[in-house]
Amino acid sequence: MEQCWRWFGPEDVITLPMIRQTGATGIVTALHQIPYGEVWSVDEIEKRKAMIAADPVLGLRWSVVESLPIHERIKLGEGDLTGLFDNYRQSMRNLAACGVDVICYNFMPVLDWTRTLLNAPLPGGGTALRFDIAVFAAFDCFMLERPGAEADFAPETLAKARAWFGRSTPADRDRLLATIMAGLPGAFDRFDIPGLRKMLAAYRGITADRLRDNLARFLREIMPVAEECNIKMCIHPDDPPRPLMGLPRIVSNGADIGFILSVVPSPMNGLTLCAGSLGANPDNDCVAIARRFADRIYFAHLRNVRKEPDGSFQEAAHLDGDTDMVALVVALLEEQQRRKDAGLNDWRIPMRPDHGHELLDDVGKKTHPGYPAIGRLKGLAELRGVMAAAAKFYNFQP
Repeated sequence: MEQCWRWFGPEDVITLPMIRQTGATGIVTALHQIPYGEVWSVDEIEKRKAMIAADPVLGLRWSVVESLPIHERIKLGEGDLTGLFDNYRQSMRNLAACGVDVICYNFMPVLDWTRTLLNAPLPGGGTALRFDIAVFAAFDCFMLERPGAEADFAPETLAKARAWFGRSTPADRDRLLATIMAGLPGAFDRFDIPGLRKMLAAYRGITADRLRDNLARFLREIMPVAEECNIKMCIHPDDPPRPLMGLPRIVSNGADIGFILSVVPSPMNGLTLCAGSLGANPDNDCVAIARRFADRIYFAHLRNVRKEPDGSFQEAAHLDGDTDMVALVVALLEEQQRRKDAGLNDWRIPMRPDHGHELLDDVGKKTHPGYPAIGRLKGLAELRGVMAAAAKFYNFQP
C-alpha cells in the first residue's frame, strides 16, 4: 500500500521534510483556506502541488484530497443547489487536470469527528482522544439543552451526565465545547452554543431517509464528472458511527455502505475504509466490511479503538484495539494484489496512519488534535511492519 501522511498545509507544524523522515511518500491534504462551496482553482491546486514537490529529493506527491467538503445546504437539500453542484464538479475537473484523482469526503451533518477529551492520560504520560458517552450526554442535555435529548441516553448514562454537569466549572464547559468543535478541520468558524442550536434547528425534520436521499442526489450530480475525469470518490464513515444531537448518521455500518455504493453503481463511487470510525460501532466487523467492499476501497485510514459497554471508546495504539489490524491489512493487501494481477495501473491502495497518541516530545505541542508526529510515526512503523510480514508470508506486493 502507498504509505501516506495527512498534512494540513503550510501552517502545519509538521513540515514536509519531517513527513519524509517517517517513510511516507504520499501526501493527503486539502485547501482548507477555501470556503465550503467555492471552486478550487487550478492555480490554487498547482500552488499546493508545487509546495509538496518543491524538493525533489523528498520524493513526495499529493496522493489524496482529504477533503473536498460538501456545503451544508447540499446535505440539507435546501433551495436551488445548481451553483453548489456546478462548483463542486468544477473543483473535481480542476483536481483531475492537475493529476489528483482520489477524493475523500464525508456526509456528516454539522460536525465532523467528535470527541469529549483530547488528552485522555496514558501510562507513562502520553495522551489519547476519547469519547465519553456520559460527558457527551451532559453537553447535549444540559449545555445545549436540546429538546428531547434525554430520551437518547440510557438512565445510567444520564445519571453520570447530571453528576458531571453538577460538578463542572464554566472552564470545564468551555473546554468541552472547544473539544467537540475540534474535529472540524481547516480554518473556519467553530460554533458557540447559540450557533450550534441554530444549525440543529435547520436540520429539524431531516430524517435518515431524507439525508440518504440528499446524498443520493449529490452522487447522481457528480458521478458523471467522476467517470469523465477518472476520479475516485471515497466516502468516509461517520465518526462516531451513531446519531449525535438528534442528527442522523447514514454512513455507519455495512448496510449503509452497501446502499451508498449501489444507489449510483459507478466504479468511481467508492469508500474510504476508516477502521477507527467503523470500529467504534460494536456491531461492525471491520475486516468483514473490508472484504465485502474490497473492490470499492480506494483509500484506507488505519487506526484502532477500544470500546466500552456504555458506548464510550478511546483511541488505542494502532495494533492494540478491538479491530484485528493484522487481518485487516491482509484483506487490503489481498485486494491490492488482485488489482495488480488484473493489470490495473492504479492498483496500489493509499493508506495513512489515522490519528495517533500524543507521545514524548509531542506532548503539549500545537499539532492538530489527533495528528501529532510521533504517535503517527509509531503507528506507521507498526503498520509498515505488518505489511512487510504479510507480503512475505502471502507473497503479496506490499
